[in-house]
Amino acid sequence: MTEIRPSLSAEIVQRVDELAAISEAPDNLTRVFLSKELRAAADLLMAWMREAGMSAHMDAIGNVCGRYEGTVPGLPCLMLGSHYDTVRDAGKWDGPLGIVAAIACVGDLHRRSVRLPFVVEIVAFADEEGTRFASTLLGSRAVAGTFVETALASRDKDGVSMRDAMVGFGLDPARLSNAARKASDVLAYLELHIEQGPVLEAEALPVGVVTAIAGATRLAVELRGMAGHAGTVPMALRRDALAGAAECIVAVETLCRADQGGLVGTVGVIHAAPGAGNVIPGLTSFTLDIRAPTDDHRIGAVAEIRRTVEAIAARRGLALQIDVTHENRTAPCAPWLQDQIGDAIAAEGHRVFTLPSGAGHDGMAMIDIADIAMLFVRCRGGISHHPAEHVDEADVDASARVLLRVIEHFKPKE
Repeated sequence: MTEIRPSLSAEIVQRVDELAAISEAPDNLTRVFLSKELRAAADLLMAWMREAGMSAHMDAIGNVCGRYEGTVPGLPCLMLGSHYDTVRDAGKWDGPLGIVAAIACVGDLHRRSVRLPFVVEIVAFADEEGTRFASTLLGSRAVAGTFVETALASRDKDGVSMRDAMVGFGLDPARLSNAARKASDVLAYLELHIEQGPVLEAEALPVGVVTAIAGATRLAVELRGMAGHAGTVPMALRRDALAGAAECIVAVETLCRADQGGLVGTVGVIHAAPGAGNVIPGLTSFTLDIRAPTDDHRIGAVAEIRRTVEAIAARRGLALQIDVTHENRTAPCAPWLQDQIGDAIAAEGHRVFTLPSGAGHDGMAMIDIADIAMLFVRCRGGISHHPAEHVDEADVDASARVLLRVIEHFKPKE
């Protein structure tokens, strides 16, 4: 097994706990983009990076970057990364585990005076979740050179623009392009992350190799009927927008349940107006999130869902509007990187198991400048984005050993 000091997993767990203590709320974990809590977490991460023998700095978007030089200066890097922002009322492992484990691995190399024929760089991305400004992958898009500057005008729930928040954080929006990397400088991007699902637990495995990050389409659906008195309008004459939405939602669930190819659909938000108990709803809106392991599958499913919703609306006499609010293509993990992760897993004595990621990750942005790969770690009950999110220390240890082995034996693509 990989040489790794026994206390490393305990150090990782302790540091994940330390980061979890940095929160805007005393009774739950919330750490959003460009907040004072994010700044405190960044300072702590940079201190740990320097302790591990790395140079460290904050880039133009707020990402924390650590660099462990190779055998000679100026080599291209194997980039390791994850995010250090959170959703509201979050679990503590989603994002930070990948950063802290990577720092621990570099620290182990430094302790043994090991230098590699490439740079190891760790990037803690400042915004993956999109909690504050409803735009995801801001940190990794800046690194990939695909940040859309119109996002700077978006505002948070308090009316603060992203541009003003950056200035308040000590960043210069005019220098955002400085965060972008050249493809020639990055040999590959690798992320260790909790699975956020129950598959590894069902397989009784601590780690798994990710095959692809599923693409996602998010829709905003609005159905407009006619409000009316709950006691006087006969059922056959109603144009009930909420009843129509309910039929649409059940139809989407039925389609996804019948699918055998990993299609999932979620309605996370629904609103009905006028919102009185004795009034037939005349206007209903809801969100729809559709994901699948391949783009063709997802695009085909979205088209079928559109046809189904259109038919329901027409039959019920409802006006319909569907807007696409978000669309991300599937990000396949590079087979040559999957093989190296699989070899490391096998060498550490575990069965090699592959699985897709239904959740989005920074690799979806990084794929524009580098081949990507992910190592998933088992999480209890598959629970994530929730305070009950948990990873056993034994699985932290297993994943850190695999990651260190991948780093030490990494072979760039020929």
